[in-house]
Amino acid sequence: MRQAEITRTTAETEISVRIDLDGTGTGRIDTGIGFFDHMLDQLCRHSLIDMDITCKGDTHIDDHHSVEDTGIALGQALARALGDKAGIRRYGDCLLAMDDALVRTALDLSGRPYLVWNVAMSAHKIGSFDTELVREFFQALSTHGGVTLHVDALHGFNAHHVAEATFKSVARALRMAVEPDPRRAGVIPSTKGTL
Repeated sequence: MRQAEITRTTAETEISVRIDLDGTGTGRIDTGIGFFDHMLDQLCRHSLIDMDITCKGDTHIDDHHSVEDTGIALGQALARALGDKAGIRRYGDCLLAMDDALVRTALDLSGRPYLVWNVAMSAHKIGSFDTELVREFFQALSTHGGVTLHVDALHGFNAHHVAEATFKSVARALRMAVEPDPRRAGVIPSTKGTL
C-alpha cells in the first residue's frame, strides 16, 4: 500500500498529513489559509494523490510557519509512501498553460533534494497571502521529499494564475513520476540499485 501518515507538532504548528499515491485526487484540506488551501487542492486533484491535510498554526503572526511546515510534512509523507521506489517511473515533467501563465516543471524522485526556482510573481500578495511563500512550500517539499525539482514560469503577469499554474504543473509532473511503470514492475529505477 503506497500510503503514509505524518504528524508534525512544533511550538508553531500542529500538522497532520495522510496521503495515498494510488488515489483519485480527492482530499480534505484545512490549513486555515484560504489561498493555500486552494493551491493544495490543486496539487491533490491534478496529481491524483489523495491528501488529507490539516494544520493549526500561528497565523496570528503570519502564514510562513504553516506553509513551510506543511511542505515539510507533505514531503516526509511522500518519501515514506514511495518506500524504496521500486517500480515507479521516477521522472516527471509538465508544461502547463493557464490563461496568461505558462509554467514548466521537471522533477526526479531521486532522493537528492534540489530546487531550481525561476518563478517571478508580479505581486507580493494574493489577497493576504505572501507570494514568496509559494517558493518556501516547494523548497520544503523538495528537501523533505528527496525531490530534484526544477520550476520555470515562462510567461505570466497575473500572480494568482502563475501560482496556480505552478501548483498544477508540479502536480502533473508528480503524478507521472509516482506512477507504476508496467515495463519495470518491482525494479528500482536506478543503475545504482537504490534511490
